[in-house]
Amino acid sequence: MSRLFRDVDGGPLCPNGSVVCIGAFDGLHLGHRALVRHAVARARALGVDAVALSFEPLPREFFAKDAPPPRLSLARAKIEGLRGLGADVVGLLRFDAKLSAMPAEAFVEAVLAQRLWAREVWVGPEFRFGHRRAGDIHTLHREGERHGFAAGEIEPLLQGGERVSSTRIRQALVDGDFDAAARLLGKPYAVSGRVVRGQQLGRTLGYPTANLRFGGKVPALRGIYATRVHGIGDAPWPSVSSFGTRPTVGGVEPLLEAHLFDFDGDLYGRRIEVEFVARLRDEEKFPDLPTLVAQMHRDAGEARRILQQHTPRRATA
Repeated sequence: MSRLFRDVDGGPLCPNGSVVCIGAFDGLHLGHRALVRHAVARARALGVDAVALSFEPLPREFFAKDAPPPRLSLARAKIEGLRGLGADVVGLLRFDAKLSAMPAEAFVEAVLAQRLWAREVWVGPEFRFGHRRAGDIHTLHREGERHGFAAGEIEPLLQGGERVSSTRIRQALVDGDFDAAARLLGKPYAVSGRVVRGQQLGRTLGYPTANLRFGGKVPALRGIYATRVHGIGDAPWPSVSSFGTRPTVGGVEPLLEAHLFDFDGDLYGRRIEVEFVARLRDEEKFPDLPTLVAQMHRDAGEARRILQQHTPRRATA
């Protein structure tokens, strides 16, 4: 199990040295994975720790508190994904007022030099860091000479003539183009989490759901979807899901509610993953519960039809 740290301050974490990669890693798409794998390969070649360094909340969330931008994945999924790619140490630095005001040079000294004993630092294209985003690859080169590490920038990963990015994935999800999102991610888009208790209204309406919270973050998509749920049995379970605030019953917090077809069991406390296959419609506010239930029947029938015709997509590198 790789180690996790959250703080800028503290003693050395990698006394034998490290190779560090830095990024937001939201969604951990193919471009992110290329960066992490490169850093891991360099760390293995040098016989030192591979460190994946990110932030929580993401800087763009911190600076847009009143209207935070949408997230592709939550912190736990990011940590698990980075560990799965071979990171020996995962840094999820608390991005707050103190860190946002830290000059790039001070960040290099405190985190890369003193905490991680970096020997190499790798970033993606157009990477910026430090107070007012003043630091870049040139800053890393200059500070690396002072602190004894090399710095490099990997080439952008292109698909369809455009750079693979979280922005493109978020737009694909808004458009309901899950094939495009999967190509950029290298796997189908999914949201994972632990099943929590909701209002249990769905059970009384004939549609019991497994509910996942989104950690107070803004999801990258909202509406009704044909989905598959992983983590229940040997194969993904067909389902229909709602991701939104449930306006008909006065909901506020974004909640992912998955109704598993022909399933009878208790999922509370289980970790599951909901894979999105197709968009059915926008979230709506209905005048009453009977009208809502009638629409749920139509949604379930449409989701069953789509899932029966849809071939599951396999993950790529």
